[in-house]
Amino acid sequence: MEKRAVGAEGLRVSALGLGCMGMSEFYGTGEEPESIATIHRALELGINFLDTADMYGPFTNEKLVGKAIADRRSEVVIATKFGNERNPDGSWVGINGRPEYVHSACDASLERLGVDHIDLYYQHRVDAEVPIEETVGAMTELVQSGKVKFLGLSEAGPDTIRRAHAVHPIRALQTEYSLFSRECEKDVLPTVRSLGIAFVAYSPLGRGFLSGQITSIDDLAPDDRRRSFPRFQEENFDANLKLVSRIQEIAAEKSVTAGQLAIAWVLAQGDDIVPIPGTKRRNYLEENAGAVDVEVTAQDRARIDEVMPPGAAAGERYPDMSSVDR
Repeated sequence: MEKRAVGAEGLRVSALGLGCMGMSEFYGTGEEPESIATIHRALELGINFLDTADMYGPFTNEKLVGKAIADRRSEVVIATKFGNERNPDGSWVGINGRPEYVHSACDASLERLGVDHIDLYYQHRVDAEVPIEETVGAMTELVQSGKVKFLGLSEAGPDTIRRAHAVHPIRALQTEYSLFSRECEKDVLPTVRSLGIAFVAYSPLGRGFLSGQITSIDDLAPDDRRRSFPRFQEENFDANLKLVSRIQEIAAEKSVTAGQLAIAWVLAQGDDIVPIPGTKRRNYLEENAGAVDVEVTAQDRARIDEVMPPGAAAGERYPDMSSVDR
């Protein structure tokens, strides 16, 4: 498995990471034994970059990841996040970037993960009520105390990224990026590249749509959060399904799956980009891992741009876009 640098100062991770969110919540019911087996299989395949967050579950996903890596901590790079505050019953509190919360959230994550440090600690969403300098100042104290090695942001806008980076080096920005979601190419991706910040691409499969496995809304469990997302709504679903069929045609010509081509396309956008497709099953993990061996030629990229140009996907990424690109 190829390794890619996450910013400067020696942090290197597998070119493909593993998003662990769906193992605990949002995408139907998870199964802990299979999820742990999936994490272990990822490590066997050379995928050492595991992504979680305190809000997933809530709180249970970090415990699951901690359990899976308890006897193999040295093999993994753990990324987790704070800032989307929830109650134990799952109810929403709000976005919280207050310095005192940064410290308490980190301590709680360390305990749930069962580790003495977090490799990459993200602010999950930017708190519009707290200056980014104050939040990153508190995150810097975590680095100084040895609780965190490197800092990241998620779904932050260019100005916020620059201001944060001026307080302490930001090593990674995590934002949605896929054939369905290319908005970051305009301002965000150029900004992080100008600062030497790596780009961690979540949902490179368009929340599973680009895998070609979702052909009807009925393919999603009744409690699957995607049912509420605009791109999965009736007025947009059919239009997006047609886009996926075009990607499937190109993938078939290359003897790969649509999902592998979609992930390979993200990988091909630059060696400073690390996609983190999520899955809770080993068979899908193995399929996703095959994307690292898929060559995306200049001709492929031109054809993909022709059938699925930027902005082609119908519907917004989230029902409420107010918390992204701040």
